[in-house]
Amino acid sequence: MTKWFVTLVCILGYSALLTGPLCAQSAPRGKTASKVILDTDIGDDIDDAFALALALRSPEIRLVGITTAWGDTELRARLANRLVEEAGSAPVPVLAGVPTTSKTNFTQADWAKEGAAAAGDRGAVEFLLAEAKKSPGEVTLVAIGPLTNVAAAIDRDIEAFRKFKRVVLMGGSIRRGYGDLGYAPDRGPEPEYNIVSDAKAAQKLFSSGVPIFMMPLDATQLPLDENKRTLLFSTGSKLSNALAVLYFQWLRSTRTPTPTLFDAMAVGFAIDPELCPVEALHIIVDESGMTRPTPGAPNASACLASDSEKFFHFLLPRLLAPQPQSTH
Repeated sequence: MTKWFVTLVCILGYSALLTGPLCAQSAPRGKTASKVILDTDIGDDIDDAFALALALRSPEIRLVGITTAWGDTELRARLANRLVEEAGSAPVPVLAGVPTTSKTNFTQADWAKEGAAAAGDRGAVEFLLAEAKKSPGEVTLVAIGPLTNVAAAIDRDIEAFRKFKRVVLMGGSIRRGYGDLGYAPDRGPEPEYNIVSDAKAAQKLFSSGVPIFMMPLDATQLPLDENKRTLLFSTGSKLSNALAVLYFQWLRSTRTPTPTLFDAMAVGFAIDPELCPVEALHIIVDESGMTRPTPGAPNASACLASDSEKFFHFLLPRLLAPQPQSTH
């Protein structure tokens, strides 16, 4: 590690990154890594890539599969496969989900095209149900895209779907909408992308009876500012280089320099719930995609506030850790 890099780490307040735990790449002693499946619409916004990178670099969880959702799910699978390989991680099954029509720009398509195709002939929905049945009460489904795959699994076999331990969801808006960061009066809730893209699918999830842990806009507007980007992208690891390329492809399309890592909080919560304390609510999803808290027995636990700096002190050490030896 060069002297200038150590200096930059200290200036930015991340001196903890220079200690021993940075190099830890195995599950905490005495604990078994939790099983997780990540359902993602990776490739449009940039936050899915960071969420996947966090999952790959967190020894507390075992990523048993990745399923891709919304739009061109085959191309999304190629992107996920390539990022897994660049991270130097053990191979993870990546399965394409239900394709849909999407008006959202696939900003990282150029990079995705060089990735491997989805695994085998089995689709995402079949994989989700098979994994839930194989390990009942053990698998956490982290859903960070529109919920089309989730709803298809519920429609196909609700009893099998109920064998998931829980669903950790990035989605919804309870009290705050986009851009409500606490610096000015909040404008109030609004339809959030993952929910409004397939509101009927969200309705099926919230009535499924599976424990839901919801990370809405209220707690997931986490800006990756220039200092943090410089710290990460200057490390020169294969993973940080991949994230940098994906970031710049996203920037080329969006012209928005600072990304918001909405989806990474859902993965973070699956690893450490203290990052985003929740409260029990009864949530109704209406036809417009609003997630409305109403009287009634709780059907979800939602995080309504988070500490952005606490989150980045959790995320960045993992992404800055030395690259594990490739298992490919």
